[in-house]
Amino acid sequence: MFFKETFIKGVFLIEPDKIKDKRGFFARVWCKNEFKKRGLSFDLAQCSISFNKKKGTLRGMHYQIYPFEETKLVRVTRGSIFDVALDLREDSPTFLRWFGVVLSSDNRKMLYIPENVAHGFITLEDNTEVFYQISQFYNPKYSRGVRWDDPAFKIKWPIEVKVISEKDKSYPDFRPRSFEEEK
Repeated sequence: MFFKETFIKGVFLIEPDKIKDKRGFFARVWCKNEFKKRGLSFDLAQCSISFNKKKGTLRGMHYQIYPFEETKLVRVTRGSIFDVALDLREDSPTFLRWFGVVLSSDNRKMLYIPENVAHGFITLEDNTEVFYQISQFYNPKYSRGVRWDDPAFKIKWPIEVKVISEKDKSYPDFRPRSFEEEK
């Protein structure tokens, strides 16, 4: 696997190292040792799938707070998305900055998103399926989100949002506050 750290500390774009032959190719998409070698903590707790019928479906921006912070490894198994990681770590030099990348079933890239970095995406094709590996169990009491179009973040989504949940579009304007206050 090839790991490339983005400008947001701890957010990595990962590409499989394909071993090709006449049948096609074989590649690892998860190896605890490879992650550990780079200082990336990731104890797998659950895996989830998000199936999205329509191009322009937006999901996000989501995260969980203490004591259920989660790390995610996101990849697309069908279709394509514009995937976004938003740094909500107040002590980070990239606080409130975002990184976006196209993940697709064709490019097979993955995005590693550490704790306290919000995650969201918009589908670029109909019938897109996203596969998540997650380090923590989902706990709705500790689940949080910020609005996808909040002016504090200035995220540049590549296409118009056509489908979004009421919850995702109703988050209030972002106001910085320490995650410590929520412990």
